[in-house]
Amino acid sequence: MKRIVTILLAALMLLSACAFAEGQFRVGMECDYPPFNWTQVEADDNSVPIDGGMGYAGGYDVEIAKRIAEALDRELVVVKIEWDGLIPALNSGMIDAVIAGMSPTAERKITVDFTDAYYNSDLVVVVRADGGYADAQTLADFAGAKITAQLNTFHYTVIPQLEGVNQMPAMETFPAMITALTSGAIDGYISERPGAVSACAANADLTFVTPGFEASEEDTSIAVALKQGQPELIEQINAALAEISADDRNALMDNAVLNQPVTAE
Repeated sequence: MKRIVTILLAALMLLSACAFAEGQFRVGMECDYPPFNWTQVEADDNSVPIDGGMGYAGGYDVEIAKRIAEALDRELVVVKIEWDGLIPALNSGMIDAVIAGMSPTAERKITVDFTDAYYNSDLVVVVRADGGYADAQTLADFAGAKITAQLNTFHYTVIPQLEGVNQMPAMETFPAMITALTSGAIDGYISERPGAVSACAANADLTFVTPGFEASEEDTSIAVALKQGQPELIEQINAALAEISADDRNALMDNAVLNQPVTAE
């Protein structure tokens, strides 16, 4: 069995290498985290087909991926992968990069390399607009609150900063957390500000607060993840990112928030 698995992994890596050589830039993302990335049914001027006929991908990550693919003179191919599968897919050779709102944390740097940051954000708590925590202003204001965050993210590790909080089990997706929040199963979840703005724009019953989490820049920044040992590719992508000004990045994010599907949850 181990031999078969080894052969299959080698085949995947070979296929990926051939795809890149033939002019593809295969990028993995959840396609489920607006405004960074989402899935939509109909194509538009900003979307990109998802590999395998799974709809179309849009969002800030897609716009960044387009810029990078153009700079590399490659065809962008978006591959929809669950969050926990992104780094394994990268290291197996299934994809060439992860552009998915991923922070370059010290833990992730053990297994993958990262480019320079392509976005920096703040951490916030998404809550119900009519709930008891809508007016929270400090970390101490969440005593007794049931708070969660996405599984295997830095967001989950900052929950203990909320004094007296009831830390709930981590959840797999943001839509799942929004459902839990609106149903009353939880009182809030941790998010980056763009994701919170997006969620609140699509759900009038939600709002978010900024209680003042302590976090390092590497934890709140977002970068492209690459398989280790590709310094030339990192240099090329960093050069492409350097061409996108701060104003352009803000404009791309603003447009992503405005263009997200109305049904995004």
